[in-house]
Amino acid sequence: MAELPRLLEGLDPEQREAVAALRGPVCVLAGAGTGKTRTITHRIAYLVQRGLVAPQQVLAVTFTARAAGEMRTRLRGLGAGGVQAQTFHAAAFRQLRYFWPRMHDMPMWQLTDNKFRLVVTAVNKLGMSTEKEDVRDVASEIEWAKSSMISPEQYPSAADAAGREPPVAPTLLARAFAAYEQVKSRAQLLDFDDLLLHIAAILEDSQELAEEFRSQYRSFVVDEYQDVNPLQQRVLDAWVGNRDDLTVVGDANQTIYSFAGAAPKWLIGFPRRYPEATLVRLERDYRSTPQVVDLANQVIGAARERPAGTRLKLIGQRPDGPRPDFAEYDDETEEAEAIARKIAQLAKRGVPLSEIAILFRINAQSEVYEKALSEAEIPYQVRGGERFFARAEIRKAMSTLRTAIARDVAADDLPGAVRELLVEVGLTEEPPAGGSARERWESMISLVELAEELVGQVPDADLARYVAELDARAESQHPPTVEGVTLASLHAAKGLEWDAVFLAGLVEGTLPIQHADTDAAVEEERRLLYVGVTRAREHLHLSWALARAGGRRFRRRSRFLYSLVPDEHPAALPTKAKMREQQQIKPSKQQAKPKCRVCEAALAGTMDIKLGRCRDCPSDLDEDLLSALRAWRSERARQLKVPAYVVFTDATLTAIAEQRPTDVPALVEISGVGAAKIQKFGEDVLTLINGRQN
Repeated sequence: MAELPRLLEGLDPEQREAVAALRGPVCVLAGAGTGKTRTITHRIAYLVQRGLVAPQQVLAVTFTARAAGEMRTRLRGLGAGGVQAQTFHAAAFRQLRYFWPRMHDMPMWQLTDNKFRLVVTAVNKLGMSTEKEDVRDVASEIEWAKSSMISPEQYPSAADAAGREPPVAPTLLARAFAAYEQVKSRAQLLDFDDLLLHIAAILEDSQELAEEFRSQYRSFVVDEYQDVNPLQQRVLDAWVGNRDDLTVVGDANQTIYSFAGAAPKWLIGFPRRYPEATLVRLERDYRSTPQVVDLANQVIGAARERPAGTRLKLIGQRPDGPRPDFAEYDDETEEAEAIARKIAQLAKRGVPLSEIAILFRINAQSEVYEKALSEAEIPYQVRGGERFFARAEIRKAMSTLRTAIARDVAADDLPGAVRELLVEVGLTEEPPAGGSARERWESMISLVELAEELVGQVPDADLARYVAELDARAESQHPPTVEGVTLASLHAAKGLEWDAVFLAGLVEGTLPIQHADTDAAVEEERRLLYVGVTRAREHLHLSWALARAGGRRFRRRSRFLYSLVPDEHPAALPTKAKMREQQQIKPSKQQAKPKCRVCEAALAGTMDIKLGRCRDCPSDLDEDLLSALRAWRSERARQLKVPAYVVFTDATLTAIAEQRPTDVPALVEISGVGAAKIQKFGEDVLTLINGRQN
């Protein structure tokens, strides 16, 4: 009993309440930086030291091997080294090896170490693409279905109800799912989701084995409970049975994996499920300065709907630090270079590079920061993703570009030529809805933007000059593998923290991401920003750029920032570039922000800019002209042996049919109609329009 004061020593009142709660249901709502791991481990050790449970009778589960390892290390230091602290899958695997032979009277099937190969076999049988990226997308969708306890037969309707956008038709994906399960079963193999499915089924179907399991494990602890999916909750229910010695810890404000089936409903609903549960809120933030904490509270406090389980308000416990910094830049290159300069300044002031991170929404954004850090000779590491030029789609694109040089392909319009060449490796006119397909698209469209940037600097650049530029960038972006600045997506940053964090690229269409088209999806994007803000201990910088590299400045900062940037802050005032435009007597069309031709409002969305009007404003579409334009496009595409959208996209044709330009200057005003398009197709289009108006 002499150990008891030490286990409660140094805890704040709320942590002490959670640690000392009697056996039974306990729900700890733990905000970012509030010491949840300390609280969990001290609670387990306290129960052990009180003699309420033996270490071997405790099963603590979390979501990553790293977190489980940290928990085991802390428990050993607290005198509770016999506790089983594992991931869901590791715990299920251990249990299945013991129970499978007794349930099925045969050795346990082998856990596959090459799920990808099995999916390749399945999709190949159906004549589907076996390209690495396509197979990976199918595998991810199968994982979502299994973690959501959806069968192949149920998949089409369930995917539609969940708003999924699978990489192939839902019925075809369901067939691939069924084929995958057949291939796996015939080989007597299990995948990771099978571990959970089978252990749940065994404990549900055999009362004898369930009772044996529950005699071994009497107390359960679940970390990051907001991230459980339906299958994991089913396993937890099978473990616990009709008992209530369960402690759950989580933060619904950090739910950012709903695309993989995670849902906070079990965390939020825990007090209703267990009315007698002890409910503790941890809101004292020991990680971040009060200034960072205040901004985090503002971010999450602006959410449209906040269930009771999400209404945590962090209270900063550290001394004051610098105010979060906001910055607006003309384009992404300027933004990246400015961030590199600020990092260099922090390093001079003694902040270790390993304690600095640049976080962004999608992996495709990393290239511009990799380049800026390389040119500033600042070492870095990319976490949770490959470096830009190491990605499969970029390597394939580079190969295609080199082949085009060997074929002496003309490139009078370099960006247009690059775009058309990349169509061969999967670049589409409009971005896919999401997932890895969207990330591949973003990577390839970055190559087009690099071509636009090069032309701005070297107007007569050709394909050879462009590929040489890419090679130089790729070569310079392999600094020595030493500890340096971390580059990571917001998802990959979950659970980590740094002294200084740069949240970059915070513009509409990126955060929230363009395909976040429901209120629920937008709120998850807000939680992503909240996770990003709460990664910072002391220095926090938030920035955005009005344009891609050298492009037109029509971007808007993220809607999540509007209430955060102080009115007197320079980022809330017109930039130098804006003031230069305002001072010009006749600002050029190239520089002017696009406005709706109906209501004069500034346009921001890609589709709105293409149409030249707000999506909600009335359309004046000439349906007959649109039909004629489509027929003409089909014929021209056939003649040129290219996809129809390479001539003009549907959006551009719709804009032409609405605005009906009668001369070249008016036609050029339409987004998607550049010099190369005018030269190739301008006369045909104007003849069609003028012919119908005469």
